[in-house]
Amino acid sequence: MQIRNVVVLGGSGFVGSHVVHRLTAAGYQIKVLTRRREGAKHLLLLPNVQVEECDVFFEAALHRALGGCDAVINLIGILHESGSATFAKVHADLPRRVAAACRAVGVPRLLHMSALHAGKIAPSAYLRSKWAGESGLSQAGGGEVAVTIFRPSVIFGRGDSFFSMFAGLARTLPVLLLARPEARFQPVFVEDVAHAFVSSLPSAATFGQAYNLCGPRTYTLRQMVRYVIATLGIRCRVIGLGDWLSYLQAWVLELLPGKLMTRDNYYSMQVDSVCDCAFPAVFGIQPTPVEAVVPDYLADDTPRSAYLRFRSHAGR
Repeated sequence: MQIRNVVVLGGSGFVGSHVVHRLTAAGYQIKVLTRRREGAKHLLLLPNVQVEECDVFFEAALHRALGGCDAVINLIGILHESGSATFAKVHADLPRRVAAACRAVGVPRLLHMSALHAGKIAPSAYLRSKWAGESGLSQAGGGEVAVTIFRPSVIFGRGDSFFSMFAGLARTLPVLLLARPEARFQPVFVEDVAHAFVSSLPSAATFGQAYNLCGPRTYTLRQMVRYVIATLGIRCRVIGLGDWLSYLQAWVLELLPGKLMTRDNYYSMQVDSVCDCAFPAVFGIQPTPVEAVVPDYLADDTPRSAYLRFRSHAGR
């Protein structure tokens, strides 16, 4: 399969920006679809990148945007529901629409971002909606679209919303109260995820496959937060909460602006975000450990770090 022109949905986000950079380095022509061109301005100076405003939930607009491309990468996802942006709309309905659009306009290749342990009877609406999205892909594609699905654990890297969030909290608060402190995660580096996406594009071996993506080590939430505090060299006490208090904390935070946590997040954390297999050998890399990357971007002593943190807070 010859692939030259790639459309990326969600290309201006954390993972999407890394994927677009790798696509550029690999020589692809890229079109990034976004609701607001302003939100993707950091991609405008990249070679071979076109940024186009498009409401991907509007069928006619989506069909027009995908016309003439060779592959589509769907990275659109949300952690919390807000207004019309529901899990059902974003995670379940949109992938089906994208696959159907690919089939209708003749796009032969589709890569899709799901979530580790997505399932029909998963405890959270987030994970159930991700499963529904996966389920709709093959049916909508009708066997005419080669689909590859990726299911990562929590993704880390400069500008992430995990280690960086806890670093910000630890700098501000003398005590951190952790919901479900023994929940386990196997964080995967964003560059490794981006590599998996881009290297799979032309690879027939990945057609029709779904891959779990995890890093080399498993940590509890408590261990990761303590690691952040130790890396920053600050004093902050960590107190783990039991199940009832964890639920109560999630319910309270759900009501506050910013939604650091919701009850659905609490339900998701009832399933350990770990893999039962190694990083897929088909991608030809060893996953990057947390310790090799996190200290660098948590450091707060360079102008670049301050600038990137400002952009992250600004949603850019």
